[in-house]
Amino acid sequence: MTGTDSTEGAYGGFGAEWRATQLRPDEAKRATDWVEARIDKRALLTVKDRKHDIRDAMWQLEKDGEIIVHRVGDQHEPVMAKTLYGWDKKIPTTNLWHHKSCGQCGNIPGYPSSVLWLQNRLGVKYLDETDQTSCTAWNYHGSGIGNVVSLAAVFLRNFHQAYVSAKSQGLPEGTYYPLVHCGTSFGNYKEMRIFLMHSAELRAKVKEILGKLGRLVDGKLLIPEEVVHYSEWLHVMRHRLVEHQVVDVSQVRATIHPACHVYKMVPEDVIYDDDVLDGNRVAVSTGLMETLGAQVIDYSTWYDCCGFGFRHIIGEREFTRSFTIDRKIKVAVEEARADVMIGHDTGCITTLDKNQWIGKAVGKVYALPIMADCQFAAIALGAHPYKLAQLHWHASPFETLLEKLGIDWEKAKAEFQDYLEEVKGGRVETLYDPKRAITSGPGYVKPKLIPAGAAE
Repeated sequence: MTGTDSTEGAYGGFGAEWRATQLRPDEAKRATDWVEARIDKRALLTVKDRKHDIRDAMWQLEKDGEIIVHRVGDQHEPVMAKTLYGWDKKIPTTNLWHHKSCGQCGNIPGYPSSVLWLQNRLGVKYLDETDQTSCTAWNYHGSGIGNVVSLAAVFLRNFHQAYVSAKSQGLPEGTYYPLVHCGTSFGNYKEMRIFLMHSAELRAKVKEILGKLGRLVDGKLLIPEEVVHYSEWLHVMRHRLVEHQVVDVSQVRATIHPACHVYKMVPEDVIYDDDVLDGNRVAVSTGLMETLGAQVIDYSTWYDCCGFGFRHIIGEREFTRSFTIDRKIKVAVEEARADVMIGHDTGCITTLDKNQWIGKAVGKVYALPIMADCQFAAIALGAHPYKLAQLHWHASPFETLLEKLGIDWEKAKAEFQDYLEEVKGGRVETLYDPKRAITSGPGYVKPKLIPAGAAE
């Protein structure tokens, strides 16, 4: 912590080890300058002891008969991407099983609807079923209530459901591959996979739990070959997406906030592309925005957390708010003169978007639109800003950005209000057939199966 205040209890939410550093402003600036100068290079991660590829241990455990690996197969039409150390990572592009985000569905509904809409535009096959749970990592990172056994069990339970979900349609197991929407789930699941591969004790405990739930395959744990985030899907599909672009975004100055749980947590698994910022930073979101034609503007605090930090927002919310405003929003507005900040994680979008209002109390008014990469991409491809991207759920103003994109937001808002009246009258539209969302249990309706080769 930096600063000169040492108010009793100011950091009480974080334990006795938290103390003000008593740094003078010039000393604090020197410390920050060092981070900004050194953190900019990918080398900061790669100069450390080289990590081993956990997939090597995974393949060996499968060879030893302990686990079964759910592979990214030809039916998923994978695209190969390169990770931090140059390792190959298979990104499935179709036959996807949507692992939704509790925070997105509850707070940013335009986030998941944009992902589904983009996949509809490209004709991607997917299953968006109801038989899934939260990853529960909020408990683990936010309060310490969760534990590794429960987290690992939930991880494998959800991925097992993705593996068997196609059976309801008479398709082979493994037809659908999970696509994780939330950055927290993404980082958590990758970490749990590492723990499972390293610990026979953990595997035994999780196996006992999943056995009681009927979530084993031939009596073995099912482990995913890859843990894939939706932003990685966007990245490898960006050149196909731009073929459908209808809105010119070349005048937009965009800053990117890379999420800690996406690229700092298990960093060796994250996509880096030599064509995106010379391979020095995570490629997702930035590569998409550049391909769409936006001006991606650098800013000195790009590496900083959004301020959410799980424990921060629970134990000392004013820390989160001040960090969000002073370290992220203020810098993006004053230094980068940004029109928008783009992110790819639930907590980051929520924090950066919902906390701007508090700055007004102390004369810090920085109105910066915040949205996910998929929302911006959907708008660029012609999605309705209210009906589909649902920007009205956001706390930060977005009207000026829409005007810069040549979109009449007042007309769009009026259209949306008319649509709401239609919904009240019983006319409901969906992105996805709701009957397909229920694959078992009460309410399940077995779909009519069409013989191979028959016309639909």
